[in-house]
Amino acid sequence: MDELIGRLSQEFHVRPEHAQAVVELLDEGNTVPFIARYRKERHGAMDDQTIRELADRLAYLRGLEARKKEVKAAVEEQGKLTPELAAALDRAATLAEVEDLYRPCRPKRRTRASMAREKGLEPLAQLLLRGKDKQGRPLSQTPEKLAQPYVDEEKGVATVEEALQGAKDILAEDFSDDASIRKELRAMLQKNGSLRSVAAKEEDSVYQLYYDFTEPIKRLQSHRILAINRGEKEGFLKVSIQPGEESPVPRILQKALTKNHPFPELLREVAEDAWSRLLFPSLEREIRSDLTEMADEQAIHTFALNLHPLLMQPPVKNQVVLGFDPAYRTGCKLAVVDGTGKVLETGVIYPTKPHNKVEEAKKVLRRLCDKHGVTCIAIGNGTASRESELFVSQFIKEYDKPLAYMVVSEAGASVYSASKLGAQEFPDFDVSLRSAVSIARRLQDPLAELVKIDPKAIGVGQYQHDMPQARLSQALDGVVEDCVNGVGVDLNTASPSLLKRVAGITPAVSQNVVAYREEHGGFQSRKELLKVPKLGPKAFEQCAGFLRVMESPNVLDHTAVHPESYQAAQKLLTLCGYTLEDVGNLGDLPGRLKQLGEEKAAQECGIGVPTLRDIVSELQKPGRDPRDQLPPPLLRTDVMELPDLKPGMKLSGTVRNVVDFGAFVDIGVHQDGLVHVSQITNRYIRHPSEVLSVGDVVEVTVLSVDEGKKRISLTMRGEK
Repeated sequence: MDELIGRLSQEFHVRPEHAQAVVELLDEGNTVPFIARYRKERHGAMDDQTIRELADRLAYLRGLEARKKEVKAAVEEQGKLTPELAAALDRAATLAEVEDLYRPCRPKRRTRASMAREKGLEPLAQLLLRGKDKQGRPLSQTPEKLAQPYVDEEKGVATVEEALQGAKDILAEDFSDDASIRKELRAMLQKNGSLRSVAAKEEDSVYQLYYDFTEPIKRLQSHRILAINRGEKEGFLKVSIQPGEESPVPRILQKALTKNHPFPELLREVAEDAWSRLLFPSLEREIRSDLTEMADEQAIHTFALNLHPLLMQPPVKNQVVLGFDPAYRTGCKLAVVDGTGKVLETGVIYPTKPHNKVEEAKKVLRRLCDKHGVTCIAIGNGTASRESELFVSQFIKEYDKPLAYMVVSEAGASVYSASKLGAQEFPDFDVSLRSAVSIARRLQDPLAELVKIDPKAIGVGQYQHDMPQARLSQALDGVVEDCVNGVGVDLNTASPSLLKRVAGITPAVSQNVVAYREEHGGFQSRKELLKVPKLGPKAFEQCAGFLRVMESPNVLDHTAVHPESYQAAQKLLTLCGYTLEDVGNLGDLPGRLKQLGEEKAAQECGIGVPTLRDIVSELQKPGRDPRDQLPPPLLRTDVMELPDLKPGMKLSGTVRNVVDFGAFVDIGVHQDGLVHVSQITNRYIRHPSEVLSVGDVVEVTVLSVDEGKKRISLTMRGEK
């Protein structure tokens, strides 16, 4: 355990006692949001992302230790566990090293070497390898002469040549199974090797760039690896590893080929066979697998980076929104929702082809906007979105009241609409009307609406369908959990979809919370949560601080102050000359606390300084929403066409997706423009996420427009 803590401490640059505290808290069944928010004193105020990464690493290291024990037991059972092998297994830092060490002892299918061993050729192989007799003198006989005694037709060795070939097969497999050789050659390939892809068939495809492509392994970018993998899977590419100019043979022979060895040519022949037949194919598979794993992790990391700001986009509060789900033949579905997300009215209009009932559609839109006081229209970005956007912008020009629109990503909306949850929420609506409601609510409160959808369906990444799905889900669920708990949830209005993302609340308990709420007319305090079936003391400890009860007479129930710290909060107020009635109007609290001294106040309240600071922040702004501090979404009243864009034109846009090679920005022409990573800033950056996040409103300049391919190239770089 001490070694594990030491390693985590070193890798994450944290104090050993803090690393140990996180491990203990996780082992006790605490959730990451709870640990990050309410146990800061124990772990030195690590953020939730660091704690998640530490938890992942902890799981890997424990898996590594478990695998070492399994391998030791398996080798010991075979009677082959030497002190040297045991020590090497103890030193192994990765699962790959453990598997390399286990390789010679792992049960194999029948190979040329195993058949040669069955024929009794192992002693000959070892004799040829040593090149010395029992007295340690160099052998003077030829290999053929040494092989003669092993010719035995009953054992299946008919000739000297067969005996020698069998011995060489044994040596080749031994070289291939040698952990040190494999480690060195793997490093050689990773340093000097290249990934090569060529066209598998003469046919145009999106993989044209990779029809004649070579890139050093050490410089390969993850998006290229994933694109090549998909092209290979779909039959458009043939992919291989090119070893580089350095010969691997000397590295294979460096231990075996001693000075004055009598059979250097034979051993070189064995080494070449081991490389071409066994080592290279095996290492090629391993390196391709490692590259894919690295690319998957990078893609999952990018997806998670994009998902966080998307979920944390500022809500459009206190506005009546009209959700507009575009379509052609079946008509555009409309849904008006009030400031709380309640559906007021729905409808269908036909402004797009083949119907083109534009004037009739305007009358319906005007009636809905006038009747319900609509201030914003949310347009889905799917089929017919372009035509719908043109129609809405034209309507806004003619409308005599303030009205704006925003194109909203409808990724996953159809998944929600056809889901069991969608049917439960709106049993009387058809699928497309549910989608219109979802589009409106996505503008009003992105987080509350998007939690109803599988994060993988939200569409802010690359190649998500090629990722290891369990790992992707784990990472994205962690992001959703952190966002929900970071914002906080209103206990009396939250949907089951939102509640089940709160730390400590399972899907079953979330349903129980809603059932209790419906039966008793809402919660009046946090403490009342303990009456919910299956929500025990541990679950209450985990979830209570993230749930707000705005109807509670105790103002602390409106804040992120945890019930375990209520006494400390009241003590702090008393020390500073305030009461609970003053909460929300404590302008001079920081000043009075400074006079008192943070350390002294924390000591008197029985808490640590980090918790004290969190309590002060909450008491000053009870029920605050961290999303309110972010720039509001960019609403539009007019639309441009692709031909309207000219190089040098400066525009405002919203970042829709961040990928390894750049960022896609919505500039109001339906087709997102690309800001290549080299065009994001004047300084060098390794990844676009260092500067940009999904939802950022940015100023861009048009570099070029290709109308035929519908490609827009943008820059954010200023004049040097």
